[in-house]
Amino acid sequence: MTGSTKQPEADPRAPASRCTGEWTELPPPRDSGRLSLETVLRRRRSVREYAPRPFSLDLLSQLFWAAQGVTSPSGLRTAPSAGALYPLELYAATERGVLHYDPSSHCVRTVILRDVRPALQRAALSQEAVGEAGAVFVVAAVYQRTAGKYGTRAERYVHIETGHAAQNLLLQATALDLGAVPIGAFDDDQVAIVLGLPKAERPVYLIAVGVPR
Repeated sequence: MTGSTKQPEADPRAPASRCTGEWTELPPPRDSGRLSLETVLRRRRSVREYAPRPFSLDLLSQLFWAAQGVTSPSGLRTAPSAGALYPLELYAATERGVLHYDPSSHCVRTVILRDVRPALQRAALSQEAVGEAGAVFVVAAVYQRTAGKYGTRAERYVHIETGHAAQNLLLQATALDLGAVPIGAFDDDQVAIVLGLPKAERPVYLIAVGVPR
């Protein structure tokens, strides 16, 4: 990470503005639930053991939206972003493959058609939660999006934003009676290889989510 103020290059994996072509529309997210925020805050705990159950598109839709969903006509999202530059890219690894989320259209694109969770587990120092989770969400960052405006402080702002998005996802998982655990111990290069991330994207956080045992 450098302090260069050079404008970012075009993102090679920038999503389409509408759900067309290889992008698939997710079910609409809900904006209300049966639990209060206070109850969810009280119940949230790190859960590392999950039952072997697949994730529905409804669950994936709600979790993607909680982390990075659009909540206003101007494009503002569920998590705050320095300068509204939104450097984060969100992926989910499931038994069916790896999905890449486009917040602007609430669509996903399948970027890998196989189960990479065992490989992610190895990249995450063999932590069993990663291999057992129904979905492993990967937060990646394009630091250049923020560095163009904020220079050397960009890395700090990106990491703060990652925390906002991750906490949203963790609280949403709790509200859905799911278990989740955030994971920061992993080999960055290996995670990037497993997901086939573009060179501009670097993995910042893993969040394992599943049905608690």
